Amino acid sequence: MNSDFNCADFAFLDSGTGGIPYMLALKKKQPLARCVYLGDTAHFPYGEKSVEEINDCAAKAVSLIIKKWNPKTLIIACNTISVTALDRLRSIFPKLPIVGTVPAIKLAAKVTKNKKIGFLATNASVNSPYSKKLIEDFAGDCHIFSRGDPKLVDFIEKDFFTATYEQKKACVKPAVDYFKSCGCDVIILGCTHFTHIAEIMQDVAGEDIKVIDSREGVSNQAIRVESADGHKKTAALEKPFRDLSFFVTEASPSEEKEYRLLCERLNIPWGGISL
Repeated sequence: MNSDFNCADFAFLDSGTGGIPYMLALKKKQPLARCVYLGDTAHFPYGEKSVEEINDCAAKAVSLIIKKWNPKTLIIACNTISVTALDRLRSIFPKLPIVGTVPAIKLAAKVTKNKKIGFLATNASVNSPYSKKLIEDFAGDCHIFSRGDPKLVDFIEKDFFTATYEQKKACVKPAVDYFKSCGCDVIILGCTHFTHIAEIMQDVAGEDIKVIDSREGVSNQAIRVESADGHKKTAALEKPFRDLSFFVTEASPSEEKEYRLLCERLNIPWGGISL
């Protein structure tokens, strides 16, 4: 494990705060790993952009991450970027090991008992050929009920951390009610933002529905990749960072206040705006 103060073992990229639970899940498995996180808030939300826009924005964000923190391994903690731009990013940055986050279709197919699966994601992920191929390959005998929910993504990014528990329940209820009406016994959280509401959604859904995400699989894969490439040399950076720091690419004064509050609640350092 790299212990240099100026380098990152793992860097995480999402359009906002969605992937933070993925960073914390990996840190729990690898306490000595140095992690840094970039929310590309200047281009939030990725889930409503075209394929070309997603590819372009993601490539610029990865370039920034390499310049600032030179990580040994990059985790794309965003389903939309992963199902849309992962191959493109790997071709642009061939020397950087990149781990994607894809919907837990395979796990859902193993968990479901009645073969009715709810897929909650961004519109980009729901309509992605990659997601459709995952369903075809691993859940071909299941009925998938998909729901793109940009309104819920926006709520989580902008209002979730100051909302009351009742407000949070009210916001997830439309999605849960839809999947219940379809008879689903599993709901896939196919956007990393939704991991923030996983417990609330499980409470609203009840014990007859299993709510799942990709945190476990992504953490395990990232650790395998980093271990396989463990001797990668890293250059010293111009400015050190604190472990688990959360950076964004854009924030208004009110948004910065919200991000600082989030960091306090999650006990992670606020890194500020990174350009």
